[in-house]
Amino acid sequence: MPHLPTANATLRGRAKPPHYDLLLKGGHVIDPASRLDSILDVAVRDGRIATIARGIPASRAEKTVDAKGLYVTPGLIDLHVHVAQGGAPVDWFSPAAPCHDRPLAIPADLMLQSGVTTVVDAGTAGCDTFLREKEEVIDRSQIRVLAWLNIVADGMGGGREQDLDQMNVERCATCIREFRDLIVGVKTAHYWTEKPWDGAHPPWEAVDRTVACGRVAGLPVMADFFPRPPARPYADLILKKLRAGDIHTHVFAQQFPVIARNGKVNPIMWEARKRGVLFDVGHGAASFWFRNAAPAVQQGFLPDSISTDLHSGSIVQLAASMTNVMSKFLAIGETLPDVIRQSTVNPARQINHPELGTLSVGSVADVAVFELQRGRFSFMDDGYARQKGQEQLVARMTIRSGAIVYDPSGLSAPEWQKARRQYFHTPIVQGKKHASADDFPREVGARG
Repeated sequence: MPHLPTANATLRGRAKPPHYDLLLKGGHVIDPASRLDSILDVAVRDGRIATIARGIPASRAEKTVDAKGLYVTPGLIDLHVHVAQGGAPVDWFSPAAPCHDRPLAIPADLMLQSGVTTVVDAGTAGCDTFLREKEEVIDRSQIRVLAWLNIVADGMGGGREQDLDQMNVERCATCIREFRDLIVGVKTAHYWTEKPWDGAHPPWEAVDRTVACGRVAGLPVMADFFPRPPARPYADLILKKLRAGDIHTHVFAQQFPVIARNGKVNPIMWEARKRGVLFDVGHGAASFWFRNAAPAVQQGFLPDSISTDLHSGSIVQLAASMTNVMSKFLAIGETLPDVIRQSTVNPARQINHPELGTLSVGSVADVAVFELQRGRFSFMDDGYARQKGQEQLVARMTIRSGAIVYDPSGLSAPEWQKARRQYFHTPIVQGKKHASADDFPREVGARG
């Protein structure tokens, strides 16, 4: 690892030592992007990482958090979630509704509870519904929300995912150009998985149009895919259709021949990886089986990125959180640096945002603090099978742009008996500032 100076060495020669807004002291920092894996202090100023060093005095900071015994990492990036309404009608439950699919969206800020500071909505919206996603979710969430744009103009939930006239490459590319700062790529999903092929539904049409849009826009694509050999085999997706940098999500779902009959990782997986195709977990409610994931990981075929595919049908039990999914990969043989890499720097690179997923000095102060608990645990997959484990990750604090947005155990708070006088104030008029033990920002942009 690179040489890290002590705080005194860092400050030597300066007339006035710097002052920090926040200091995370004594935690085990794991930042694969910066090749850090050591006990260090992390200092934040003005919403950005100010310095990482050993022995930074607590007196230099407005607030100091004792992170001893905890892990400090970049804020996690969940590459595959559903936080938008898409094409789902608001009255989806009504007999008169044009479509009765339950909306997938969950509140984006819920993911802050797992150390996640960036989520990427995975194609819930298309070009006709993206503006609503922007105004309703992206512009109003504390968590950073980016998006894969669905090749289907209506997006998901409106019953239009099989309509080829909804898959217009130029309209999709035009929307991407308008919102290039928010859209990271193009998504295809759920196309013609059951019915017989017909002239209006060629086997590869959705994939081909998605890749064509990605080529026009100069962005990667994410494929949610169901193989139907011989007309639409999985091998053709990853060896012929997808390009280097394109992503197959749901890689460990039951329908994919990840493991050959001899128990070994299917050679097509290694060949596709050599071609530059990337593999994402996308756990969800129907896309993760230990029978595929465990032998693959144990033979060295690790996913490029860990993601939850959290939506209204998966969040309660099956893929309950990012930390839950990461813990499953610890249970089947990955190391803690592995799962941190697959949840930070790797997805940042996959979506062409290398400024995210790192604690490098000057980067935005998106930080996660975890406890790695050791004991007897068990985890479930989407086939309702169980895997035993000896470790699990628990999020203890999430920092987004320097604000402490999640701290359920009060790591950053004084004991109430020792709180400042204002904490004991009883307001007379409703709406006045409530009693609090400190004024440190607990919401993004709260520092006045």
